[in-house]
Amino acid sequence: MDKSSALDYINQMFPNEASLSGVEPLMQKIHNEIRRVDAGILAAVRQQSNSGTKAKEDLAAATCAVEELMYKIREIKTKAVQSESMVQEICRDIKKLDFAKKHITTTITALHRLTMLVSAVEQLQVMASKRQYKEAATQLEAVNQLCSHFEAYRDIPKIIELREKVKNIKQILKSHVSSDFSSLGTGKETEETNLLQQLSDACLVVDALEPSVREELVNNFCSRELTSYEQIFDGAELAKLDKTERRYAWIKRRMRSNEEIWKIFPPSWHVPYRLCIQFCKKTRKQLEDILENLKEKPDVGALLLALQRTLEFEDELAEKFGVGTQSREIGNEIEEIGKGETTSHSVSDIRKKYEKKLAAHQEGNDEKDRNKDLSVPGAGFNFRGIISSCFEPHLTVYIELEEKTLMENLEKLVQEETWDIEEGSQNNVLSSSMQLFLIIKRSLKRCSALTKNQTLFNLFKVFQRILKAYAAKLFGRLPKGGTGIVAAATGMDGQIKTSDRDERVICYIVNSAEYCHKTAGELAESVSKIIDPQFADGVDMSEVQDEFSAVITKALVTLVLGLETKFDVEMAAMTRVPWGTLESVGDQSEYVNGINMILTTSIPVLGNLLSSVYFQFFLDKLASSLGPHFYSNIFKCKHISETGAQQMLLDTQAVKTILLDIPSLGRQTSGAASYSKFVSREMSKAEALLKVILSPVDSVADTYRALLPEGTPMEFQRILELKGLKKADEQSILDDFNKHGPGIKQPPITPAAVPVAPVVSLVSSPTSVGLVASREDVLTRAAALGRGAATTGFKRFLALTEAAKDRKDGPFRKLFNA
Repeated sequence: MDKSSALDYINQMFPNEASLSGVEPLMQKIHNEIRRVDAGILAAVRQQSNSGTKAKEDLAAATCAVEELMYKIREIKTKAVQSESMVQEICRDIKKLDFAKKHITTTITALHRLTMLVSAVEQLQVMASKRQYKEAATQLEAVNQLCSHFEAYRDIPKIIELREKVKNIKQILKSHVSSDFSSLGTGKETEETNLLQQLSDACLVVDALEPSVREELVNNFCSRELTSYEQIFDGAELAKLDKTERRYAWIKRRMRSNEEIWKIFPPSWHVPYRLCIQFCKKTRKQLEDILENLKEKPDVGALLLALQRTLEFEDELAEKFGVGTQSREIGNEIEEIGKGETTSHSVSDIRKKYEKKLAAHQEGNDEKDRNKDLSVPGAGFNFRGIISSCFEPHLTVYIELEEKTLMENLEKLVQEETWDIEEGSQNNVLSSSMQLFLIIKRSLKRCSALTKNQTLFNLFKVFQRILKAYAAKLFGRLPKGGTGIVAAATGMDGQIKTSDRDERVICYIVNSAEYCHKTAGELAESVSKIIDPQFADGVDMSEVQDEFSAVITKALVTLVLGLETKFDVEMAAMTRVPWGTLESVGDQSEYVNGINMILTTSIPVLGNLLSSVYFQFFLDKLASSLGPHFYSNIFKCKHISETGAQQMLLDTQAVKTILLDIPSLGRQTSGAASYSKFVSREMSKAEALLKVILSPVDSVADTYRALLPEGTPMEFQRILELKGLKKADEQSILDDFNKHGPGIKQPPITPAAVPVAPVVSLVSSPTSVGLVASREDVLTRAAALGRGAATTGFKRFLALTEAAKDRKDGPFRKLFNA
């Protein structure tokens, strides 16, 4: 402890003089402790000295032990090398003896087999000379097996001699078998009872020979069988198209009569199958020559009959030999045309895309299968099309006949069309549309039963032309506008007059065109599944569907134009109303009632006949036509007084209400929201125009700029004329209007929502320099606008003006604080 701590400790131990008597005992205790500590230190030093000496001794002992271990390891390694050398010396002689034993065994086996081969060859030679085919077949297999053991010794003279001898024997056997089989079919098999058994045994020999011998034998047999066929049907009498059926009858008779005889052939040879393949190839060649050598176009009936019989024969062969998995049962696929649910265009595109991928995959598999052995049924050869494909280039006359028939049927259907729907019909589609597709389906069935290649594709092109022609017929049936000098002189040029029946017919045409559009897509989809994959890409009805879409659009536009023509009478009545001399505002005018009568008569019928999609399209077209028409008709009036403008404003709102009720009249309100917004926007322009006419003379220009910012000076001049101003006043206002420009740039505000609020915004805007009016001026204008006002718009303006007095901010408040 430090000095201060020691002093504190002593003072604590001896606080007073009386405690000093304990100093001696304490000193004695401390001396004893010092001696004990010194003894412990001395013992520790001695122990540490002894431990260092012992560690050195232990290290020296470990080093000696390691040296001894290394010596023993080297000694063991040396003994191991000596042992390995001793084992190799002992086994050297044993290995030589083992090799010798192996060679001797191989030699004995080879000599034994050679003896067997020599004996077997001699026996085979005897059997071949005596035509003992059954025994020779077994012996030949043994010889072939023995010869395979001597492949490594083929350069040895004795082996060469034996192999040559075996080759000669095989040639003798081949010659004998060919000679014996040449008598098959000549009638000898009935005279010599054992001939068929002998030939059956000969087949065993052929199987033991090379595969090429069997191929040659079967080919020769088939050629001999078909020699008489070629001689019979190459003659002038039977080498005709109408005799095609007799060819197939001949081969069927031949196969039935020789069925028992041909059982001598092993089933693995597939002789009837191979015979039919050769027959089909020869028949195709002869039919091609007949068709090429025709001096004029073939008779369609004879051509189709020959093709039909050919297809039936090919189907029989395919079923008999179990080849060709493609089925001609496509009736169900065709029957679905016109019955399926409406599908989106994207679904059809996706389906076609994956069908093309599948077709490409199948073509790739076909490429791989071409290298298969076609002599085996089901190995890649397909009887379907092997003969009938030769008719393909000559079926143009058939397509021409189909097109002529379809066109005649189309003309007949259109002539017999009543352009009306039977009562109780569900789809409101013209009968000619459904009948036309029934005729097309029958034509497709006929053709697809004959061919699925170029001819079917050509027929599909015919279907396209027929459907386009029908679209033209529907287009031509739509009511036309007035033409000629009289129509132009009376202002009726281009107008379309439609009766109630015409409107129903137009709706039927729309529904029929929609049905044809959908069914044409289904037709293309069915044909693409039936037709050969290489033509599937060209199967497309988009052009035809575009034609029917054009018919639908034209029909709906014609409906709108027809209603416009009916409205023209009421619009003319509107211009004849003495708007300048009206004394008071009353109920809605007669022309408004006429418009209402037209719509309540036509719209329920149209809504009942048209689908929701096309009814919505019709409404959009109608709104986009009637709104601007009504707007422009206001300018055709001569003079409009303030009372007349208020009455016309009331009529405008009544017309707007009538137009907004059209979806309810048609019982189709699915798209009413967008239609109502569109009507409100268009009719608000007419309301804004009438509010401009109602505005005071000194503010008419400002009001026009605010409510009709897209207006023109010419239109503004016509408004001044409608107000009945004097020429001098009119010119002064026009000059002021032209000086400030026709319109003011500002955010668009819908007049219908806040009818006259834009005027106030214009006055209060800091950007309208020179146009800021005083408080009294605005109140005067408001009073003028409200004088005699009978509409909600003007009342709302006055309410806004009065309410502005109580507000602390905003443009109205600024006006009243000015």
